[in-house]
Amino acid sequence: MSVISRWSFEAKEPAPLGGRSALAPLPGTSKPVAQPGDINHALAMTLLRDGIVAPHLLLQALRDGGRLIDVLLARRHVAPDRLYAALHRLSGVGLADLRALPPDPRLIDRMGAGFCLANLLLPWRDSGGITIIVTAHVDTFQRHYAALITAFGPVAHALAPPDRIEQALRTARGPQLARAAETLLPITESCRDFRKARTATWVTLGLITLIALITFQFTLTALLLWAVLTLTLTAVMKLAALLQSLRPAPSEPANPAIIARLPTVSVMVALYKEADIAARLVRRLGRLDYPRDLLDILLVVEEDDKLTRNALHAADLPPWMRVVVAPRGRVITKPRALNFALTQCRGSIVGVYDAEDAPEPDQIRKVVARFHQRGPQVACLQGVLDFYNPTRNWLSRCFTIEYASWFRVVLPGLQRLGLPLPLGGTTLFFRREVLERLGGWDAHNVTEDADLGMRLVRHGYRTEVIDTTTYEEANCVALPWVKQRSRWVKGYMMTYLTHMRDPVLLWRQLGPKAFFGFQILFLGSLTQALLLPLMWSMMCLQFGLGHPVAPLLGHTAIMAIATLFVLSEGVNITLGIIGLRRSGQKLSWLWVPTLAFYFPMQALAAYKAFWELLRCPFYWDKTSHGTLSAAHS
Repeated sequence: MSVISRWSFEAKEPAPLGGRSALAPLPGTSKPVAQPGDINHALAMTLLRDGIVAPHLLLQALRDGGRLIDVLLARRHVAPDRLYAALHRLSGVGLADLRALPPDPRLIDRMGAGFCLANLLLPWRDSGGITIIVTAHVDTFQRHYAALITAFGPVAHALAPPDRIEQALRTARGPQLARAAETLLPITESCRDFRKARTATWVTLGLITLIALITFQFTLTALLLWAVLTLTLTAVMKLAALLQSLRPAPSEPANPAIIARLPTVSVMVALYKEADIAARLVRRLGRLDYPRDLLDILLVVEEDDKLTRNALHAADLPPWMRVVVAPRGRVITKPRALNFALTQCRGSIVGVYDAEDAPEPDQIRKVVARFHQRGPQVACLQGVLDFYNPTRNWLSRCFTIEYASWFRVVLPGLQRLGLPLPLGGTTLFFRREVLERLGGWDAHNVTEDADLGMRLVRHGYRTEVIDTTTYEEANCVALPWVKQRSRWVKGYMMTYLTHMRDPVLLWRQLGPKAFFGFQILFLGSLTQALLLPLMWSMMCLQFGLGHPVAPLLGHTAIMAIATLFVLSEGVNITLGIIGLRRSGQKLSWLWVPTLAFYFPMQALAAYKAFWELLRCPFYWDKTSHGTLSAAHS
């Protein structure tokens, strides 16, 4: 086939959409072009008449809903070249061979590579003063005709398969697309200006360490008192959240308003080196009970991750799932991939899942209903996270109890208290317009969820916890657990430092209550992780051993601190028992007290996180998924 197959170079306004006829003339051609409402029928008749697709396969594709072209390509019922040859005969629009002749990048820049990729629209070549616009769908050219002639003047239309348009755009403007995803969030709210620790930083840390050694006893005492203060505040906040969560839930309307037209929901799943889990992920997401023509699932993979891309290609993706390839960039992080894919989402609601997630089937319907019930200030819904391998070993049991208390007791309580909610990274759903207004995710923050939760509050939006559960795999091997937790702790450090650049502004945006809640949630949890060995060292006094702080504190203060430790542990045990009961997991409550030996592992993660913050702040320590739960599909 020639590089360009039959088209007209006249620049006339396309025929208006609609009308009784299924076909209308394409600008500058004598052949008709299918209208959006009838393109499926017209194309189906052509494919059936020419014997290109078997009748039963064509009927199945029509039943799937959506664009027939997308369904046929996704199901691999027909080769792209044969399908587009049929579309060319139907519409009279020429075919562009993008492999033989790459696009002119300067033309792409006039519309913006992100816009072009989102709309599968490629300003290809200039031919005698006429710009040739390549699209994957006939009506795309018509829909954007006014903008095209404004940007380019005379234009002509050509067609090419969607994957070839995407590949051409990535090849021509991949670095620019990657850069846009990395800098979507303004630098004033991003952590991307963090730098590795330089000589001055190391010298400062060295001097602080030297002074601490010289004044060892006083420094140790001051750190212990600070740890005690943060422990007290954290325990009080947890207790308040517990009491709030025990109150009856606000009554929902007896007859909720009927949603006349369900919205399209896009769900993004960022995958990196997940070839082993790809097929199971497709099966799990396939259980979602939502109209398929309104469900848009984007499986986002890195350009260099060919193993995962090949696995997805072999997984027989349904038409409502599609692979989005993020071009290589300066950082490889989940939020960068999400930012890139956000521009290609079709829904007004955007959700996020992790690779190993198994959501409840009715989850999307619950999310849509809650957004419909709430006002525009509720911009985010956080689902409950739980595990499908809770009894694997002691570590998985502790992880399950920790999540049960956090998602089923603490977060609902914090919501009722009006305090900021650190998001959980998965089973998150956003109003798309708000997400785009806020600049998406911070591509450099390794806990982008916690950061985004704070930005939502700072800009006047609210997050609610919704009663729907997503099951995932508990990380139940010690070393991977420490690696995963160190990334979370490092992200908390980055988030705290980013939002505390201007404490006065933060105070004004949050208000006093939310400001102090932020300090307890972030600074308090970081303090507990870093100073946990110091607090545990107080156990020496219970066994009659000496301790450097004992002479400065005295017996009464030491007894008060010991009492506080016991009360705090009592709060944690109560949270664990109530959360475990609410989760429905078949675990004995006798496992809950053993979390006292589980949390010290977080100290190791915290020291690793602090070292990485100084040496490689944007390094994403990847957690492998699916290795222990292959049977759960």
